Amino acid sequence: MGLKGFVEGGIASIVAGCATHPLDLLKVRMQLQGEANAPKPTANAAVQNLRPALAFQTTSLSAPGSINVPLPPTQAARAGLISVGVRIVQQEGVGALFSGVSATVLRQSLYSTTRMGLYDILKKKWADPKSGNLPLGSKIGAGLIAGAVGAAVGNPADVAMVRMQADGRLPLAQRRNYTSVVDAITRMARQEGIPSLWRGSSLTINRAMLVTASQLASYDQIKETILAKGVMKDGLGTHVTASFAAGFVAAVASNPVDVIKTRVMNMKVEPGAEPPYSGPLDCALKTVRAEGPMALYKGFVPTISRQGPFTVVLFVTLEQVRKLLKDF
Repeated sequence: MGLKGFVEGGIASIVAGCATHPLDLLKVRMQLQGEANAPKPTANAAVQNLRPALAFQTTSLSAPGSINVPLPPTQAARAGLISVGVRIVQQEGVGALFSGVSATVLRQSLYSTTRMGLYDILKKKWADPKSGNLPLGSKIGAGLIAGAVGAAVGNPADVAMVRMQADGRLPLAQRRNYTSVVDAITRMARQEGIPSLWRGSSLTINRAMLVTASQLASYDQIKETILAKGVMKDGLGTHVTASFAAGFVAAVASNPVDVIKTRVMNMKVEPGAEPPYSGPLDCALKTVRAEGPMALYKGFVPTISRQGPFTVVLFVTLEQVRKLLKDF
């Protein structure tokens, strides 16, 4: 298919990325909750942030002789998907849900276009010339290679996207205030050096390999199984079923790496100061020690909430684009 596969994959990826961007932003914010080196809000701000919208204004027992019982700070780390979303809208406005969307477009244009186009090429090249079938192991292999190459190409946009999505949680004086993905990449290169654009690239590549192998390979395998067993015909129902299942598999496989990637990319390194994390392994160890093993699955609800719709929109759009471009 050559160039055509890249075009089809790119269009589908950009549509899916923009459609699910708010869910991706919520995932990033939840993954950063409880981080040991995160900015600490004042006591009053912490109470205000934790207070439900319809709660009473008092935060401690106020009867004479009673003991004041402040809200424990650890509750902030337990905020759920809806709570985080409501808090962002209340504090930053509805537009904040689309913070970093320009970086999403660039990331999908680089990363997803590359991985999907390359996967399609490898799948066709390795398929049996007579039957056109490709074993599951070969599909996974094609996904691993395609994901690695795509992530290496798209890492600068990935770093910019994470930072732009996370910026709103920082105190005003510490915010980076990038105006666009171009501004983010330019300032990172100028202030922190060009290598900063590939910060966390090992994690990005590992995650992309897991996501691409699990997402694309499982979609193809599940779709082929459904059609082979005659459960459904090749149509929208089959595409939605196979893509949602593929999204779940990808979310389970990639979430731990995604948490560490988010934290490494978002860390703020002051000149002359020691970085919060020396690398991915250090970040993983500090996260587990401080917050427990399940911290690696922080943000799983928004991850699956985003990965499911993203994968559905991705493959349904891809199938429709393929139909439109089949004669080209």
